[in-house]
Amino acid sequence: MTASHVPAVSEPADKRPITYFGPDFPFAFDDWIKHPAGLGKLPDDKLGSEVAIVGAGAAGMVAAFELMKLGLKPVIYEAARIGGRLRSVPFEGAEGIVAELGGMRFPTCSTAFFHYLDQIGLETTPFPNPLTSASRSTVVDLAGQPLYAEKLEDLPKVFHEVAAAWAEALEHGAQFSAMQAAIRARDVRRIKEIWNRLIPIWDDRTFYGFIATSDAFMRRSFRHLEIFGQVGFGTGGWDTDFPNSMLEILRVVYTNCDEDQRLVTGGVEQMPRRLWKMQPDKMAHWPRGTSLETLHAGAPRPGVVRIAPAAGGRFAITDRWGATREFPAVLVTCQSWLLTTHIEVAEQMFSQKHWMALDRTRYMQSAKTFVMVDRPFWKDKDPKTGRDVMSMTLSDRLTRGTYLFDNGPGKPGVICLSYSWMGDALKLLPLPVEKRVKLMLNALKQVYPNVDIASHIIGDPITVSWESDPNFLGAFKGALPGHYRYNHRMYCHFVQNQLPPQERGIFIAGDDVSWTPGWVEGAVTTGLNAVWGILKHLGGETPKENPGPGDRFEELKPMALPD
Repeated sequence: MTASHVPAVSEPADKRPITYFGPDFPFAFDDWIKHPAGLGKLPDDKLGSEVAIVGAGAAGMVAAFELMKLGLKPVIYEAARIGGRLRSVPFEGAEGIVAELGGMRFPTCSTAFFHYLDQIGLETTPFPNPLTSASRSTVVDLAGQPLYAEKLEDLPKVFHEVAAAWAEALEHGAQFSAMQAAIRARDVRRIKEIWNRLIPIWDDRTFYGFIATSDAFMRRSFRHLEIFGQVGFGTGGWDTDFPNSMLEILRVVYTNCDEDQRLVTGGVEQMPRRLWKMQPDKMAHWPRGTSLETLHAGAPRPGVVRIAPAAGGRFAITDRWGATREFPAVLVTCQSWLLTTHIEVAEQMFSQKHWMALDRTRYMQSAKTFVMVDRPFWKDKDPKTGRDVMSMTLSDRLTRGTYLFDNGPGKPGVICLSYSWMGDALKLLPLPVEKRVKLMLNALKQVYPNVDIASHIIGDPITVSWESDPNFLGAFKGALPGHYRYNHRMYCHFVQNQLPPQERGIFIAGDDVSWTPGWVEGAVTTGLNAVWGILKHLGGETPKENPGPGDRFEELKPMALPD
């Protein structure tokens, strides 16, 4: 079972875990949502009021769940399926055996996300990342040379030099140890002192620029840079992130998002689906036994095609079949590009600066291809070498990352033949699933010439290219240099007291609104920001003993760069 990942306050600061605490907005969401005083209280005349939630992904479902507990009636609109990019697709005929097409590895620093996993009783196991005990063994296949390793020490010296160079670059260029110590201690002053100095330095510079100009890599060869990009460290290669703003990478490594990752047993899509059905014990207004499912008579409403202003500061939401309903507040959790491509949104609802931020969001491509196999045959030993016949594989070939999932005794195994990004994902975009599988099997044949993977495949393969899905248009945001100001506008939008009246009451959330795109914790916490915003917009208050993110905003708000 999952354990609570919320740090105990009584622990010494240097013993507390690294969590998703800052660096941009160091608010303790994990403490806020578990506080016995609750998140707030609405005026009596607002209890039972409907509020619209556009999108049933992690952000939308968490927000809807908490708003329901406050006594509101969330009305969820969903264009496709509950879960968003928490998409677990079952293999035909194999109960509980899934392909995780979206989020699949969840770092334990994600304490708000794990709070909900614990509440709904989902189990997790270690994710089989390279060079971890969960993967048993790893093959690094680079420039046609496969290298077998069960731990980092098994790899040649050059890989140790790459890992050391990366650690040195982070320490000298970004005060890595000092920031992690501040995050452990939840020392807001120190976090801001370090981070606010780095923002203007690294906002307009790339990840590649950071490592290529660091002393640690400059005194080594291009080969070291190439290895770091192709197979990297920890969770794999980083070259697809090389064009991104370095600030985006620092947020990930500071908070250990790339370490100690977990896999949700049976599929992470269970999380939003269980929130949909869960009947909380403590709720305002609603009788015992109420759930989001019962409030919706069993299913979300259809996808939204229009959001328009209505009389009295309300919002008119029109679904794809033409039905229009009015609401006093609306939360939009879909990817921001959909607000200019798929949903007609009245322009006056956001400032022109905000529209600029929403439209300049840059999404990264991603593709995955999965097959189900008759058993976890990769655990067999090669009689000549004594090694696993197949391993978790990092490669510069088309496959890039190949992951092996053992579902337990007597159950089929699952292989993610390929997990690729950006240009590598675009190479696959026009190809049908059968062609993708054949390409992957051919690539892996060069690494494992004596292993007949195809003979173990059962059922039909499953694949995804997120950029071809009209409801997503990409996997997640990848902020480019100079995008800090855009992210600042989007993230801070939930505090609306300074906005003109026509821009109030519509809120945005999701991992692309967060500072850490691609990580579900960003979706969860921006959804919680919106809960605070909607509560305040409808005249509610938070408990004095449990102030919310907006109550502490002036103290904790992200640094603003001048326009």
